[in-house]
Amino acid sequence: MSSLDSMLAYLPFRVESGDFMAVMVGAVTLFVLYAVWSSFLVRDPMTRRVRQLFDHRRNLKTSLSTPGGHAARKAVSAGGAAGLARRVVKLLNLARSRQAEKITLDLSRAGMRGADALNVYLFAKLALPFVFGGAAAFVLFATPILPAPVGVKALIACVVVLAGAYLPEVLIANKAQKRRQGLQKGLPDSLDLLVICAEAGLGLEAALMRVAGEMANASPEVADEFGLAAVELGFLPDRKMALTNLDRRADLPGVRAVVNTLMQTEKYGTPLAQSLRVLSAEFRNERMMKAEEKAAKLPATLTVPLVAFILPTLFVVLLGPAVLRAIDGLGSL
Repeated sequence: MSSLDSMLAYLPFRVESGDFMAVMVGAVTLFVLYAVWSSFLVRDPMTRRVRQLFDHRRNLKTSLSTPGGHAARKAVSAGGAAGLARRVVKLLNLARSRQAEKITLDLSRAGMRGADALNVYLFAKLALPFVFGGAAAFVLFATPILPAPVGVKALIACVVVLAGAYLPEVLIANKAQKRRQGLQKGLPDSLDLLVICAEAGLGLEAALMRVAGEMANASPEVADEFGLAAVELGFLPDRKMALTNLDRRADLPGVRAVVNTLMQTEKYGTPLAQSLRVLSAEFRNERMMKAEEKAAKLPATLTVPLVAFILPTLFVVLLGPAVLRAIDGLGSL
């Protein structure tokens, strides 16, 4: 009996090895076809973001114009793909916990601002430990893949459960970090465009919207944040609230400086173009200094791979013939 047949013998139902291999080959074939098909698709990164901006604009308009519009909209959107997550979160009253506001802010910083983003995150946080734990228990105890004592298997299952519990947090943190890096890279160029728009006579809202359109392909993160800020400037009753929301979502010192400059311009009427020009020059100098710092660290960084990989090979090439001749000479004595 082969190893595959012995593994399939532990399953509660009868499965032939030939059928199992046929299913696996079919699954791999479908995956390869899907990967090839996906590689030929041309995706527009701004399509989803533009749709989210229009949804956010409509939600703000409805909530500000109609007292019960927000609740009515929630009642209408009770179905859909995220309906199960929404019902589970509402049943367990998870959205009203103390961490819900902080989680919503973290999701917003990661670019996840949909109506069901919080519900999906809380549902994943609740369900993934059970899913991972059940899969680990089945693999460890129902199949002979890992022949180990029961205590070791239980410990591995507990580790897998903890991994499932912390997986959503790790994914959101990594996505937020990448988004902050994208914002940091695209901020100087967007400020230059904002200066040009301000000198052309556009208002703050129109300038932000124009910059968001121009930066859509170069820096989608900046385009998303500026577009959302422009939408909130047009619909929120307090313009300062929209700028504060931009600062909280971005969580960057550079964006905080821009927001403070815009607030100062709104409050005291100082020249917007001149202030933004100074900020843009400072950001470019900061980016150049960071590039020079990385270049200065390069020799020290290359020391470890040089010592670990290049020097041993060099020693073998230089000293190898001498060592072999010495061995031959000693053997002839």
